[in-house]
Amino acid sequence: MGGKSFRLVVLTLAVLLLAAATEGTEPSPSCEAVRKVFQLRRLGPLGGVPGSPRAGVDLQVCTSKNPTCCTKKMEERYQTAAKQDIQQVLQTSSATLKFLISHNAAAFQETFEMLIRLAENYTSTLFCNAYRTMAAEATVHVQEFFTDVGLFLFGTNVSTEEFVNRFFDTLFPVVYNHVINPGPTDISLEYAECLRVARRAIRPFGHIPQKAIRQMGRSLLPSRIFLQALNLGIEVINATDHLHFSKACSRALLRMQYCPHCQGLTLSKPCMGYCLNTMRGCLADIAEVDLHWQGYVQSLEQLSGALSGAHGIEHVLLNFHSLVRDALVQARINRPDLSEQVNKICGPPVRKPKQSPGCFFDQNKDNQGLKMFSRDSEETFAHRRKEFISHLRLYRAFYGGLVDHLCGNELAAADGHPCWNGEDVIRSYTHRVVGSGIKAQSENPEVQVKGTDPVISQIIDKLKHVIQQLQGKSFPKWDLQQTGSGGGVDEQISGDCDDEDGCGGCGSGEFKRVLKTTDPGMPDKTNLSDVKQIHQTNDGNTLDTTGAGCTAMADYMTFMLISLVILFLSLW
Repeated sequence: MGGKSFRLVVLTLAVLLLAAATEGTEPSPSCEAVRKVFQLRRLGPLGGVPGSPRAGVDLQVCTSKNPTCCTKKMEERYQTAAKQDIQQVLQTSSATLKFLISHNAAAFQETFEMLIRLAENYTSTLFCNAYRTMAAEATVHVQEFFTDVGLFLFGTNVSTEEFVNRFFDTLFPVVYNHVINPGPTDISLEYAECLRVARRAIRPFGHIPQKAIRQMGRSLLPSRIFLQALNLGIEVINATDHLHFSKACSRALLRMQYCPHCQGLTLSKPCMGYCLNTMRGCLADIAEVDLHWQGYVQSLEQLSGALSGAHGIEHVLLNFHSLVRDALVQARINRPDLSEQVNKICGPPVRKPKQSPGCFFDQNKDNQGLKMFSRDSEETFAHRRKEFISHLRLYRAFYGGLVDHLCGNELAAADGHPCWNGEDVIRSYTHRVVGSGIKAQSENPEVQVKGTDPVISQIIDKLKHVIQQLQGKSFPKWDLQQTGSGGGVDEQISGDCDDEDGCGGCGSGEFKRVLKTTDPGMPDKTNLSDVKQIHQTNDGNTLDTTGAGCTAMADYMTFMLISLVILFLSLW
C-alpha cells in the first residue's frame, strides 16, 4: 500500500514538472485559467467560454494553428476590453498632470476673484472716508466697474477701454454734483446724462482715465490669457485621454493584450519592441501633440514672468483706488475751469431735491482676505504661480515620452524574459521598431496608420493659437522679459519712464519714483498732504512733476494750495 502511494506521489510530481516545463510554449489542456480571468474582468457570461480548447475557425484576429479557448463573441469582448484598458492606462498616466493644471486653474481663478473684491473694497472705502456725501452713488459705479473687470478676466467679450471709460463717464456727474459744483440740491437726471456724455470732451480727470485703460489692458489681458491657457491644457488632456482608436488599432491592441489568452497564456506580456510598435501606431496622433505641448509649457513659463511687477494684475487692481483718488483731486483742483466748460456744453445746472444718502458700505468686508496677499506670505499669487510653473515644467516632454513610459512601466515584459510577439511566446522581438509620429508609421509592421484624428488636429490648432496669445502675438505686446518675483503691491521702478505710465516730468535730472500703497489694507483718508503736484498744460493734459528739475513750479503750486485753503475756509 505504501509503495503504491509513493509511486502516486512521484507520478503527480512528474506531471506538475512537465506542466511547468511546457508553460508558455503550449496551450493548456484546459481553459480554466482563461475562464477565471474572463470572470474576474467581468467581460461577459462564463457560459460563452469553452471548457477546453477548440478549433478557432471563426476567429478574425486571434487566429492560431493550435486549438483555442476563444470564440468569436469572446474576441469581440476582448477587443472592447483592450481599448478600455489602454484608455484607463492613459488616464492614469495623465492624472497627476491633469490635477496639477485643474487645481491651479481653480486656485488662480479664486485668487483673481479675491483681488477683484479687495480692489472694489479699497475703492469704495476711499469714497466713504474722503467723499462721504457722494459715497453711496459712487460705490454703485465702483461695483459695476469691478463686475466688468471680472467679466473680462473670466472670458466675456468686453473691452477694457470701454468699461474703464464707462466708469469715469458715470463717475463725472457724481463728482460734479458733490465736488466741482456742490449745491443744496442734486442735479437732474437729464443734466447728469449731459455730463456723462461730455466727460471725454471736458476731461475733468486729466490723463487718469487713459492711464487706467493702459494699466488695465496690460494687466488683465495677460491674466485672462493665462487662465484660458490653463483651461485649454485640461481640454488637451481630456482629448488625449479619450482618444478614438481606429479599427486597425483596435485589432492591434486586441492581438497584443488578449490574443495570448486564447492560447491559455493569461500571464504573458508583450515584448518591448512589439509593445512600442503597437502603441506608437495607436498613439501616433498623440505624438504629434508633443512639439506643440512643449511650446505651450514654455510659453506659459514666459508669460508667468510678465504677470509680475508694476504691470501685474495684483499691483494694478490693488492700486486702482489710488488712480481714482488722483482723478478726484485733479477734478477738485480744476473746478473753476471745469464749471465753465460744463456751462458751455450743458448750460447751468438743473437741480432737483437732494436725495444723496450717506455711506452704507461695510469697510470691514473681506478684511480677512488681506492675509492672503501679504508680501511675506507663502501663498501670494506670485509664489503660487512660480510653484505651478516649476511643477508643470517637469511635464514638458509628457507626450513625447508617453509610449515609452507606458510600455516600460505598465504593459511590456521585462528585458530577458519570455514575451508575446503577437503570435507566440518568444525570447526577443525581431521586427524593426519604428519612431514616433504619423510619418514614422509608414514602416510599422503591427499597425496601419491612416490620416490624423480630427479631434487631435483641432487640439493642435488650439495649442498653436494659445501659444501665439501667450507670446503676445495676437494683441499689443507686453514685456515678456520682465521676470520679477512679483513681490506684491510694493514695486520700485527707477530709470526711464514713458508717458504710458503717466509719469512725465520736467528737468533733466535722473527720474526715480516709487509705486506704493500705504498698506495693502484700506486706503487712508484723503487730505491735502495726499495731493500730488499736478501741472496743467496748454492742451489740457496733466503731468506729474515730482522729482528733479521742477522747482520752477513752486510758486504756482504754492498759489494753488493757498487758494484751496482759502476756499475750504470759505466753505467751512
